[in-house]
Amino acid sequence: MKEIFNSDDLVAALDLPDTCRLNLRIPKKLLLENAVFSPADRKAISEGVVALFWLATLKPTTIGVPAYRESARDYQEIAVLHLSLRPQARIGRMVERVHRSVPYPVLLLTEQADCTQLSAVHIRRALQDPSRTVLDGKVVTVGSITDPDAPFLLDFRGSLALGNQRRMHMHQLYQSWIDALLALQTARILGNFSICATPERAREREEALREVARIGSMMTRLRSAARREKQIARQVQLNDELAQAQRELEMWKRRL
Repeated sequence: MKEIFNSDDLVAALDLPDTCRLNLRIPKKLLLENAVFSPADRKAISEGVVALFWLATLKPTTIGVPAYRESARDYQEIAVLHLSLRPQARIGRMVERVHRSVPYPVLLLTEQADCTQLSAVHIRRALQDPSRTVLDGKVVTVGSITDPDAPFLLDFRGSLALGNQRRMHMHQLYQSWIDALLALQTARILGNFSICATPERAREREEALREVARIGSMMTRLRSAARREKQIARQVQLNDELAQAQRELEMWKRRL
């Protein structure tokens, strides 16, 4: 599949003011110092990361959106980063590690060979050490944007512009971008692009997307097992499990 939306396109789609731009290279040493990594992760980062750039910082003083503070969070700025990976790097793990190592909510653009991803995840203060931050939920990621996404591309591109986001405070702004990623994930399943109207609806959609992915993976395993199975009784059982999984899948799709 041909990719039609790369990191330059994504940065342009965000439509950030020049006052936010930084374009600073982050040394790998600094990345490794900002979080507790296992020796295996440290090696993976050292060998897998080509470069990490801090493209922009969004602050109340530069974009006119108030900071957000409560007991678990302090969103005074949002970082926009660009990660470049070597082909052998495990992209999902590297993306999660970068989000974990930066003490701010991050919009992360990741490039690896022909793959471009955009990801986001909320953070909160660590319960046992409020001076540290931890991820609050799963990283929401949109992988390579390719030809099949063309019907949704204009809607998705427009949904990323800073001026089109909810702007009551920085947490709401960041959630708006997460909602856009969830909308594209949903469009790939249902065929139409729509942004959730409320945070509650966005949480329901995110849960449904996780279940759709989980059931889809389970059905792939069941089909593979059914093809290999020689016993008729076991084949019947696997087909029954597939039928049940298909019913559950349709139920979760209706919740998207």
